[in-house]
Amino acid sequence: MDKSSSRRRVAVLCAAVLMAAAVPAMAQAKKPVQTNARFTSADGTVLNAYIAKPSRPGKHPGIIMVHEWWGLSADITAMADRLAREGFVVLAVDAYRGKLAQTAQEAGALRNGTPPAQLAADLDAAYVWLSRQPEVDGMRMGATGFCFGGAQAMLLGTRQAGLSAVATLYGSGLIQKEEDLGLLGRYGAVLGIFGDKDNSIPAAQRQGFKDALSARNARYAESVYTGVGHAFVKDEDVDKPGPARQAWKQVVVFFRDELKVD
Repeated sequence: MDKSSSRRRVAVLCAAVLMAAAVPAMAQAKKPVQTNARFTSADGTVLNAYIAKPSRPGKHPGIIMVHEWWGLSADITAMADRLAREGFVVLAVDAYRGKLAQTAQEAGALRNGTPPAQLAADLDAAYVWLSRQPEVDGMRMGATGFCFGGAQAMLLGTRQAGLSAVATLYGSGLIQKEEDLGLLGRYGAVLGIFGDKDNSIPAAQRQGFKDALSARNARYAESVYTGVGHAFVKDEDVDKPGPARQAWKQVVVFFRDELKVD
């Protein structure tokens, strides 16, 4: 299977399981974001994003963060701010180019209506732009994302050799074959965060991902948190005792270790 076919297959799987896991009624209102970064994608489109930086001067590792299927919201930029306080320059991208869903139906339409090739090009452009910022050490780069964004962070890892660490938080459509991994796990570590009650990502799919990375001899760590389902790591929950806090701490430690933050 060629890389484009693999990306299409993962995108279809991701969309299908997200629709299956969607809440039936109105979502909690998603607050829009005041973006503060701009760069240009391959097709010439000027893209807006949110960048969060550490308070101390100097060069820092850079991390691409990709939102859930709702779009770039204040929930995600709050997580970017949290990661920046840990010593990273974080670029929270807007994969929907300014659109923000308020219902599961709108989110599904945005996810299904955004071409995979456009998503890939926009995220690749974000990666290149961030790696060249004066506050960023382009040799220490990572990627992470939630839900839809977890899948996109995984796919970014298949394309970018410069990623030293990729953390997917319950990203659906996990790659199942070593030959479809592209560059993922070849030059850096991978972390997978999941909930044991997440019906959208069955245990067999998690095992297939693990087996594919094992066949590559990649450094892969997986944590499956008990008693939680999909999308359990939220800004409002990570300061409270429980799985969200534990998982977020694991993500922070992973990036600090892999991207060499003191």
